[in-house]
Amino acid sequence: MSARDAEPPGQTDDSSRLAEACAALGAMGGTVHRREGDRLVLTAAHRMPPSVVARTATIPRGKGMAGLAWQRGEPVSTCDLQSDPTDDVRPGARAVAAGRAVALPVFWRGAAGEDEVAVVGFAFRDTGEFDAASLARLSRYARITVRPSGRPAKST
Repeated sequence: MSARDAEPPGQTDDSSRLAEACAALGAMGGTVHRREGDRLVLTAAHRMPPSVVARTATIPRGKGMAGLAWQRGEPVSTCDLQSDPTDDVRPGARAVAAGRAVALPVFWRGAAGEDEVAVVGFAFRDTGEFDAASLARLSRYARITVRPSGRPAKST
């Protein structure tokens, strides 16, 4: 594994499904975070720089694109990761050599009745807005990426 393809310890299913989703979508990279208590924990990263893997190992609710997607219950995107002037994009995210990016929350009821949350991020080399059809397609791939075994996931 090269330094450019650093992978966090975590769920190998997340890693393999994330790689498959990135390939199918033409994404240059991506991440999966799952909720543990009051934070998101990185369980998979595909083609993310080691500095980004380290900085996004845990994310509080409401911070950065993934934390905001969890908090808002809707996708958070940027048309240009490198020049986005909002606080949605944290400075460390600019280490990803990408143009546009999106964080997609996925919510479902766990086997023990608990509310489960994951946020899937996809990064693309090109810049530009995500239209409604693109967001719907990306949301479907996000649900497939983090599906709990035997239980369908539902994004909001």
